[in-house]
Amino acid sequence: MDLPLEPRLSIGIQTIHRRTEPAAEPWLPAIAEMEALVRLVDDCRYDSLWVGDHIAFAVAILDPLLQLAQAAVVSRRLTLGTNVYLLPLRHPVPVAKQVASLDHLSEGRLILGVGIGGEFPREYEACGVPLGERGPRLSEAIPLLRRLWSGTPVSHQGRFYPAFNEVAMQPPARQPGGPPIWVGGRADAALARAGRLADGWISYVVTPETYRAALDKIAAAAQQAGREIERFGTGHLLFARLDDSYERALDAASESLSRRYAMDFRGAAERYAALGRPEQIAERIRAFHAAGARHIVLDLVGPYEERPAQIEALARSVMPLLADLRGG
Repeated sequence: MDLPLEPRLSIGIQTIHRRTEPAAEPWLPAIAEMEALVRLVDDCRYDSLWVGDHIAFAVAILDPLLQLAQAAVVSRRLTLGTNVYLLPLRHPVPVAKQVASLDHLSEGRLILGVGIGGEFPREYEACGVPLGERGPRLSEAIPLLRRLWSGTPVSHQGRFYPAFNEVAMQPPARQPGGPPIWVGGRADAALARAGRLADGWISYVVTPETYRAALDKIAAAAQQAGREIERFGTGHLLFARLDDSYERALDAASESLSRRYAMDFRGAAERYAALGRPEQIAERIRAFHAAGARHIVLDLVGPYEERPAQIEALARSVMPLLADLRGG
């Protein structure tokens, strides 16, 4: 089967509050900083705003659902998404309540991207979740979220979460059936999970060729599960840096990402990021669109103080090169 993809290309921005990279002083996120960033993303006519998730990470990070609730007040237009929420770290019942609440507070503009993480094992240890249970827990939690979002009485008997009977969570989610659930991950198990259970898939650190092959695996899993899908969301988190040369962009991206992930990221930046002049970045986005990605989420790397200028410059110089894919 062919996955029914969305017709147009959407472009979003990843991360609201982020600590300066590198930084030595205490980090004190400010409401004014958040408001200015969200307004800038909205005014530049991006389509969406996304945030990542960790309990403990190599750099400071805030809770994604709280950040999106704050951002929803500033922009009444932008789609808001988690990229991705580490659902296996939490019990899905209170998460269902939080996400349904955010779906209402954002007036139905939410996409729930979920994944298993694992690159920082200590956060799983701290939450009492064995690493080997991450995938099965996610597979059990996804359908439970949808049932709870219906607002009707729900009973559950599963492997990982305690049994309960006749729990009706009110109000139901704002969007019919609840927010779309997009599964992240590159492993075959994650792709099969997306095909069996999800409304979409979102990736990172893959090439366009790998992306296309992954969609084939997702489609095969959906067909094997007997699903009839009306629309399937396809996203990709793309590290990006606009500069006057590829080499300068690569240097800035490598320094920033190596600090963030506490490892040498230069080789990965060369292989996976969109770097350099406007036409080079647009070409990379086009390659992912041709592979099936319809939501490109840009993580603009480099010194944080330069991020607003990067947002404006990309909107001014790259988006016009993609107007035919965006529908205008």
